[in-house]
Amino acid sequence: MPAKLILASASPHRRKLLEDAGLDFDVAPADIDERAAEEPLKHSGATPADIAQVLAEAKALEVSARNPSAIVIGADQTLSLGDEVFYKPEDMDAATRQILKLSEKTHALNSAVVLARDGAVLWRHVGTAHLTMRALDPAFVGRYLSIVGDRALSSVGGYQIEGPGVRLFEKIEGDFFTIVGLPMLPMLAELLKLGVIDG
Repeated sequence: MPAKLILASASPHRRKLLEDAGLDFDVAPADIDERAAEEPLKHSGATPADIAQVLAEAKALEVSARNPSAIVIGADQTLSLGDEVFYKPEDMDAATRQILKLSEKTHALNSAVVLARDGAVLWRHVGTAHLTMRALDPAFVGRYLSIVGDRALSSVGGYQIEGPGVRLFEKIEGDFFTIVGLPMLPMLAELLKLGVIDG
């Protein structure tokens, strides 16, 4: 019998990706302080991709410790503009400032996924996509945010490309799943190899 599969994330976007792929899984959000877990990395030379991986591992291991023998999927995503790392905006004013800061620039989305079982990491992967926003004026950003509402606060960039957020962009280079926050193809290949899903 295949191992139980658990998603260690409260993200509705990641849950939908797994549901759309037809996977049978439970959801058990990790109980970690992400900013505290990240603090030691700030002056260590860790890249934004490293930070995403460390946080994904922390989530997977925390949930794995509570669910013996289950395969736990931990995931995290960072948005970086050069060396600056962005977080989910706290409110609409922060979302406005963040989107305008990204206007006419290319930023990176670093999506990490980790599989863990019995408190040990089995596999890890980081996918990176590069997204270029077009020139945006404040009035348009205001109209965009009034359309999407609080959904803008649920992702690091203040947008979801699978919705009206796609209108912010001039060019997108990278895997759709990586952009949404869970590199599905490499993860599915590993779950198949582990015998967790049918192939």
